[in-house]
Amino acid sequence: MTRVTVGMKSVSVRDVLAGEEPLEIRVQGASMAVTMRTPGNDFDLAAGFMVSEGVIAQRRELTSMRYCAGTGSDGVNRYNVLDLQLAPDVPAPDASVARAFFTTSSCGLCGKASIDAVRTRSQFNVADDPASTSAAFLVSLPSRLRDAQEIFARTGGVHAAALFDAATGNLLVMREDVGRHNAVDKVVGWALREDRLPLVGTILLVSGRASFELVQKAAMAGIPMLCAVSAPSSLAVDLANELGLTLVGFLRDPTFVVYAHQRRVVVEECESSPLPALEAHDD
Repeated sequence: MTRVTVGMKSVSVRDVLAGEEPLEIRVQGASMAVTMRTPGNDFDLAAGFMVSEGVIAQRRELTSMRYCAGTGSDGVNRYNVLDLQLAPDVPAPDASVARAFFTTSSCGLCGKASIDAVRTRSQFNVADDPASTSAAFLVSLPSRLRDAQEIFARTGGVHAAALFDAATGNLLVMREDVGRHNAVDKVVGWALREDRLPLVGTILLVSGRASFELVQKAAMAGIPMLCAVSAPSSLAVDLANELGLTLVGFLRDPTFVVYAHQRRVVVEECESSPLPALEAHDD
């Protein structure tokens, strides 16, 4: 690549880029979706995608996953096709869940066959989750997320999602991807494969903005708190309020904004000192 700095001589340097390749997800041989993703943790991504779409909610419902037919025209298998097998008692995905075309790395809802299919219903109720955390703990999370982002440190070109235990503060898992929704699906898929759903008492932190789809994915996994370092959308706030999910935006030490269900955030307010009286001046 050529690095250009105005007023200085251009230089040729080598750079590291985040990978982006298509992944086709098949269910029992039938194509369900094609998503653009960063290769790695593909089993987590596929499993989390199935949870997000409401197809499964427990580990036993997904019996196996395997790579298949991922060979390109050059004869090299790039492992870009996954076939998933469901338990006998799990219905095959409804046609409305199927994606009509590619899901890009920036859109987790692109390709939905109908508007009604955008809205999925979770088997888990986050409204009654008693999880709580302190404001001081919340503002510490972005730096902990950044410290864990190995791919971002090398490329600067991926999003991240991290899951924290609200009671202990432990980082449970972190995943990176060129797509925000993929990073979240990888986290949820990890939880499914570890038989941890629903994710009671946890906090999901994402490196970008909080969109409707991310609130929906959190609810589908039973996550009661979603935090983002950037802004939420209006529909994300509406959905969080409706579901009883705590939504935090602009999480950047030392401040943040709670947009929905503040009850889970314990704020220790300092007593403010009275402002000194203003002195009168002739000018």
